[in-house]
Amino acid sequence: MSESRPVWVLLRGLTREARHWGDFPTSLGAALGVEVHCLDLPGNGRLNHLPSPTSVERMADWCHEEIVRAGVRRPCAVLAMSLSAMVTVAWARRHPGEIGRAVLINTSLRPFSKFHQRLRPRNYCRIARMLALPASARRIEEAVFRMTTRRAADSVIAEWAAWRVANPVSRRNALAQLIAAAAYRAPLNRPLEHMLLLASARDDLVAPDCSRRLSRQWRLPLRLHPDAGHDLPLDDADWVLAQVRDWLAAFP
Repeated sequence: MSESRPVWVLLRGLTREARHWGDFPTSLGAALGVEVHCLDLPGNGRLNHLPSPTSVERMADWCHEEIVRAGVRRPCAVLAMSLSAMVTVAWARRHPGEIGRAVLINTSLRPFSKFHQRLRPRNYCRIARMLALPASARRIEEAVFRMTTRRAADSVIAEWAAWRVANPVSRRNALAQLIAAAAYRAPLNRPLEHMLLLASARDDLVAPDCSRRLSRQWRLPLRLHPDAGHDLPLDDADWVLAQVRDWLAAFP
C-alpha cells in the first residue's frame, strides 16, 4: 500500500462477504483517493470454514488481529454495515486509536432501540425458515434480496447464489451471528469523535428510527436516503459516496 494514502477498511453485514460490495470498494478508493481493504468476518466468504464468534466483542478483536497481521496502517477509517457497524463500535472501544473515523450504515444498537426495531417483525418467519429448512442457494438469496434491497436489478441473485455455493455460510454460523447482534450492548457514549450515520428510510430489515435514536444519543450527523433498502451501497452507491465525501470535506 502507498504510504501517502489513507486506508479505509470495509466490513459487510450478517452472513455477507467482501464480494457483496460489488464495485463499491473501487469506487470508494477512486472517489476519496484512498486505499481500500475489505475484511470478511469469520464464518463468511473466504473464512466460511471458521466458526463465527457468538459475541460482537470477539468479532471486533478478530478485526484488530486481522489488520495487524495484514500490515494495514493505523489509524484507519472504517465503513461498515448493519452487524459489522456494531463490530466497528466495539472495535473502536476495545482498541483505542486504531480507528480514526467511521461510517455506520443501517445499524441498530442496544440499549437505544428495541428488538422489534432492530429486526422488523415481518422478517421473523423468513429468517426462521432460512435457518430451519433446507433450501437451495438460489432460494436463500432470493429471500435475502427481498429483505435487503429495493433498487438493484435481480440479476445479482444469480451471482449471490454462486458465491453461496462456493463459500456457504453454515446454519451454525448464521445463528451465531444473529445471537451476537441481538446480545451486543453499546456504550452510552460514542467511542469515536468522528462518526457518520447513513440510513435508508425504506429499510425493511432494520427500522431507520434505530439510526435516528443513535444520532440523538451520540450527537452524530445522520444522512437519510429517501427510498433505498437495507443494502444502501447496493441500492445507491453514488449517494453513499457523496455523503462520505461531503462529510470528510468538513475536516481540515
